[in-house]
Parts: sequence; structure tokens; C-alpha cells
Amino acid sequence: MPELQELPESHIFQTYGIVLLENKHRLVKKLKRHYTPSIHGHKAWNSSFLLMDYFLHTKLLNKQQRVLELGCGWGPTSIFCAHHAGCQVTGTDRDEDVFPFLELQASMNQVEITTQTISFEKITKNMLSEYSIVFGTDICFWDDLSRIHYNLINRAKQAGVKHLLLADPGRQPFFDLAEKALARHDGDLHQWYCNEPEYFDGFILHLNLQ
Repeated sequence: MPELQELPESHIFQTYGIVLLENKHRLVKKLKRHYTPSIHGHKAWNSSFLLMDYFLHTKLLNKQQRVLELGCGWGPTSIFCAHHAGCQVTGTDRDEDVFPFLELQASMNQVEITTQTISFEKITKNMLSEYSIVFGTDICFWDDLSRIHYNLINRAKQAGVKHLLLADPGRQPFFDLAEKALARHDGDLHQWYCNEPEYFDGFILHLNLQ
């Protein structure tokens, strides 16, 4: 666990070596006057912290590694990858209004995240071939997303992605996806917990595609 430091103002919290903003922070409120995320991109979701903890324990991340986040939202996990390991990170989301919140927090952590507005279905094999790790957190919450992500996983395999990871609190569409993906690809479904910024438990699907 990193050493805690006194933060300069309220509604900022520190976790896994990075600082993030709460909804009540003055700069977040200012951004919300101009941008309105519409697809659940209104905060940092807990599964992000679950995956940060998993990355620390598994040591999958390496400096200059190219990694892609699916449905990044405010981008806490992307920021962690760039800050902790020096990864070259691309964050994708269908909702472009999430990116100002990501960019604000990235600047606070002195990292740069490349962003791209794109839906899951339009992420091609050619695009995926640029990355060794693809991940997402809290992105399998509707039934039809199980099918969409399963097809994306198969494209990632064909594109040469080495690891694909999805973290979730344990929704049924996520379990349906995990069962189907593990029947075809090598990997594991891990029950995991973290203690930062507070206790949270859930599941991580880790597929070894090579």
C-alpha cells in the first residue's frame, strides 16, 4: 500500500499511487456545466480499483507497453497504467463527453492518455493488433453486451492481443460472458478484492490469448 499524503483540498482521494476527483470537486462541477456523460460515465467505478490491485499483484504491466481500455469513462485504470508502469495507454469510449473528465485527472497525475470515441462493435482487428493488453471495468451490464464483448474477444485473439481482462462486481451478463469465453479461450475467472480506496470485492476475467 503506498504511503498516504495529505491532499491539498477536499473531494480528492488517493488510491494505488494516483489521485482522483470526486463528483463534488470544484473542477468536476465546472466541467459538468459543459459536458454531460450519458452512458454511466459519471464517476470512477469500483471495478477500476479491483483491476489496479490485480495489475499490481500479477505484474503484467511493463514500461512502454501499449494497452487499450474499453469503455474507459473517467479513465482511472488508464491513468494508473500510465502512471504506475509508464504504459502507452489508449482509452476508448462511445461517449466523448467523458474525455474532459479523464483528461483533467490525467493532467493531475502528470500522464497523457490517448482517447478515441468508438463503440465496442467498431473496434477492429487492425486496431486491436497495436496492443498487447486490452482491458475493461464495469462494461458488461446489459445482456446484449455479453455477445458484443465475446465477439470482441475473438477479434482480439485473431489480432494477437496477449491478455484481455475484464473486471466486474458480478453481474449475470458478465458471468454469461465469462462462461462462454472460457469455453473457447485459455484463462481464469478470479474472485478478487481490494482495500483501496475502501474494501470492494468482485471478479476478474483474465484471458491468455497467446
